[in-house]
Amino acid sequence: MSGLLLRRLSGVELLARRTDVRRVYAEAFNGPPWSQGAFAADRFIARLVDDTARPGFTAAGAFQDAALVGLVTAWTTPAPFPSDRCYPQAQAALGPDRTEQWLCGGREVDELALATTARGQGVGAALLDAVTSDAPDGRCWLLTTVRALDAARFY
Repeated sequence: MSGLLLRRLSGVELLARRTDVRRVYAEAFNGPPWSQGAFAADRFIARLVDDTARPGFTAAGAFQDAALVGLVTAWTTPAPFPSDRCYPQAQAALGPDRTEQWLCGGREVDELALATTARGQGVGAALLDAVTSDAPDGRCWLLTTVRALDAARFY
């Protein structure tokens, strides 16, 4: 993608671009297998305020001619392991000891979203690298659904 600029973003910088972040998120997750509507993008923006305050929060954005076309958010997984969202399923699959050893203290990738125009050009891989290259002990993880075949192949 010609003219693409990738850069790390602080929580403040990301929140200052709420409208652009919402647009990219909505475009990324509107179609199958996610099929989330505008309400999900609104929930993500509301959640983002708290997420930016998490220990180890990091983010990166991809910009094409100053327009945001992709973003990724991540943070350090706390110990004890959380019990909200989808964390219980991850712990059930790994068991408590492996969860503590492998996930707690590692870099947890929360969201990776690309505008349609940025897909298939290495932008997602570059964004993922931007937030995982300095992960503690090289430990990074994320969850996705098995219904998202393209995402599973990518990760």
